[in-house]
Amino acid sequence: MPYFVYRVSPKLELTYIDTKDRYQEARTLVRNLRGERAAEDDGDYRLIFASQQGEAERLLSTPRDARVIGED
Repeated sequence: MPYFVYRVSPKLELTYIDTKDRYQEARTLVRNLRGERAAEDDGDYRLIFASQQGEAERLLSTPRDARVIGED
């Protein structure tokens, strides 16, 4: 399965960037994009492992629950 690279805005608007077959290539691309972004750019670059582009977009647009560490 491929790795999809997206730009994610604070309002969860997704902009497709590229697809890579290897994790190392996708990770390098995301790191380079994050390093080159302008200071006023409030979006983030994410990579997601999915079988197809539609699944990747669904996974990225679904809000995640807050992570619980330890017990209350």
